[in-house]
Amino acid sequence: MRVPLSWLREYVDLPAGVTGRDLAEQLIRAGLEVETVEQLGADLKGPLVVGEVLSIEELTGFKKPIRYCLVNVGDANGTGEPQEIVCGARNFEVGDKVVVVLPGAELPGPFPIAARQTYGRTSAGMICSARELGMGEDHNGIIVLPPEYAPGTNAIELLELVDEVLDIAVTPDRGYCLSMRGVAREAAAAYGLPLADPALLDVPPANSFGYPVKVADPAGCDRFVARTVVGIDPAAKSPIWLQRRLQKMHVRPISLTVDITNYVMLEVGQPLHAYDRSRVAGAIAVRRAEAGEVLTTLDGQKRELSPEDLLICDDSGPIGLAGVMGGASTEILDPVFDPETGAVTGSTEVIIEAAHFDPVAIARSAKRHKLPSEASKRFERGVDPEAARAAAQRAVDLLVLIAGGTAEAGVTDIAAPHPVRTITIAADLPDRVAGLEYGRETVTRRLQEVGCSVVGADLLEVTPPTWRPDLTDPNDLAEEVIRLEGYDNVPTRMPTVPPGQGLSADQRMHRRIGRALAGAGYVEVHNYPFLGDAAFDALGLDADDVRRRTVKLVNPLNDEEPALRTTLLPGLLGAVRRNIGRGNTDLAVFEAGLVFLPAADQPVAPRPAVDRRPSDEEIAALDAALPHQPRRVAVALTGERLPSGWWGKGAQASWADAVEAARTVAGAAGVELAVRQGQYAPWHPGRCAELLVAGTDRVVGHAGELHPRVVKALHLPERTVVAELDLDLLTADGEAQAEGPAVSSYPVATQDVALIVDAAVPAAAVEAALREGAGELLEAIRLFDVFTGEQVGEGKKSLAYALRFRATDRTLTADEASAARESAVANALARTGAVLRGA
Repeated sequence: MRVPLSWLREYVDLPAGVTGRDLAEQLIRAGLEVETVEQLGADLKGPLVVGEVLSIEELTGFKKPIRYCLVNVGDANGTGEPQEIVCGARNFEVGDKVVVVLPGAELPGPFPIAARQTYGRTSAGMICSARELGMGEDHNGIIVLPPEYAPGTNAIELLELVDEVLDIAVTPDRGYCLSMRGVAREAAAAYGLPLADPALLDVPPANSFGYPVKVADPAGCDRFVARTVVGIDPAAKSPIWLQRRLQKMHVRPISLTVDITNYVMLEVGQPLHAYDRSRVAGAIAVRRAEAGEVLTTLDGQKRELSPEDLLICDDSGPIGLAGVMGGASTEILDPVFDPETGAVTGSTEVIIEAAHFDPVAIARSAKRHKLPSEASKRFERGVDPEAARAAAQRAVDLLVLIAGGTAEAGVTDIAAPHPVRTITIAADLPDRVAGLEYGRETVTRRLQEVGCSVVGADLLEVTPPTWRPDLTDPNDLAEEVIRLEGYDNVPTRMPTVPPGQGLSADQRMHRRIGRALAGAGYVEVHNYPFLGDAAFDALGLDADDVRRRTVKLVNPLNDEEPALRTTLLPGLLGAVRRNIGRGNTDLAVFEAGLVFLPAADQPVAPRPAVDRRPSDEEIAALDAALPHQPRRVAVALTGERLPSGWWGKGAQASWADAVEAARTVAGAAGVELAVRQGQYAPWHPGRCAELLVAGTDRVVGHAGELHPRVVKALHLPERTVVAELDLDLLTADGEAQAEGPAVSSYPVATQDVALIVDAAVPAAAVEAALREGAGELLEAIRLFDVFTGEQVGEGKKSLAYALRFRATDRTLTADEASAARESAVANALARTGAVLRGA
């Protein structure tokens, strides 16, 4: 909503020194979003005057038509002599009044004006178009003024070229501010000044001889006012002041009648529509559309109507889409000049419609037909139903005043009964909400400034004004008091945390995991939880892979990603690809978040009513329709895990780093992992580790190197490695009790053992057997060498482990350490078929 300061001063007598920025600051304090304050004419310098064209000489021999003009500018040039001006425009004639800028002036740009030689003549000034003066983008021709203005008149004042315009982003709950009336009310409250309400007009009561109107759908249209004006002069044009106000609001002047309806809408906030009465067949009716009906709207589009559309009709059928746009069949005709007779023809009898429509119906029609309009924008946010009579009267008065029309005595006013909304509020509620002491008098005064009727002492009975449908409960009223008193006056206090509260066990565990990965050198990233089939194709998932079963969004942000993720990998790998594209090639990143796993027979969520709280059964049905949402963590590594430098060559990230990251996650969750070989897309089939909770068959994730085809499809570096774990499955046994490590002051005994096993035997199985056989004296075990070759035989491998033994209460003897080693080896031989190397 654009608000010219000069227009606003008609309704609020602001102090003379108040600038647009001062007003913007006060409105922002009151909760409005003022985006910009535009300074119109700030770089405009005169002289800029009205001129009368005395003669026109057509210059030939140039690539385009050029005219040499003599223009009477009165005494503005200091001599009184005609001004010589060369101009290329063709839309004016001898005797026309035009806008002339004289040498020494400066137009917006900046564009200084000086006398100069051009096309063989002297041009001392310029005849101006609207765009050259900053009045709009119309550059098709120069401005032709009405004939009553004398040459030499100051055009800067005449055209109101110097002004300040506030651009306000009106939020949906403040639809009343889509009008000068609404913003003026806020300005009056901000400065504590009286408001000259433009809707306070003397309006004649409804009578029986107004234009006939039938409302078949009172729920869709609860107010319809119709007034008729006859004898309108079709040659009458919108006065300059009206055109300029529309232009400052970024509304293009069209014709007098249409300009007046737009002007009143911007002034009062009530959308109006004008019908050419000679083109309306019979009574006007308001009803819903019928199947198969069509309407050609004012923009020339033929629209197929829905039974939910609210229509304005006459005996011929639909003549308007209520609250959105009128129909072409009854539009106001543009004036047409007949050069032979000199007469001007056009619409001379007009029906003014001022109605109040259901906001939901209007919003749905505008969206259904992709036809947002200034009228629908206001109706869907809530229009004052009591403003219809005043808005119609204001339009009638302007048509009579400017167009020479006559207002017929008939007044149509059909109104459905409206229950009075009363809200009971404790007088100290705003005090308790804000933590300030406003007092009853301040609360009452501020609510009255909003337009409320207030009675009572400790308990206030408040009746909200008709233009504020958003005020429905006591907290709404408390907010009005607080915002008008200034949000900046509300103290900042930390809330008191009740004792015994804090992070849940899951939250503590998730933080531990994040800190553990960050401590291991990983950087956390966050991605949108959306994906499409292209992501699954790039990962090489089979057509029947359960991860392709997704939750589809009805209104996705991106049509190519309409589903919620079932794995973290697409978003994480996308972040890797973006970083690599920006030159960051050595990466270790992780992401933790929810995935969404619908069941094969996932029920459809019901749509509960909005006028009441859902029942327990409806809430249970909504919960049942939610997909399973486990929390997962995923890591990705590429490039060097250990950097190269003067100390030597670094180490490339490998599948072992992904497995170690999974162990880091499990360790932070207090869970021990077991690792075995697996095959699971999108991992390389020979370099994929299946991750299980130790001692169980519960698979909680996978880690390893991506398949080469996936790497190629996603444009990732070779040997990119990833891991993904399901945290809910990882901690399904409950939170583990944290135990500190046992510390012994006695010396350690180290024993090495090398075992030859089949190449297919996992090293983890051998390690588990050694650990089990060694008993409680074993402090740590580490695989330090893997060897294959002729010495161990074909299809075999040698695994060398370092075993550390230590007791907590004594120094181990050599015999005790050897006995523990032999027990570990014996168990490994029995469990895995190993052979002791060198035996």
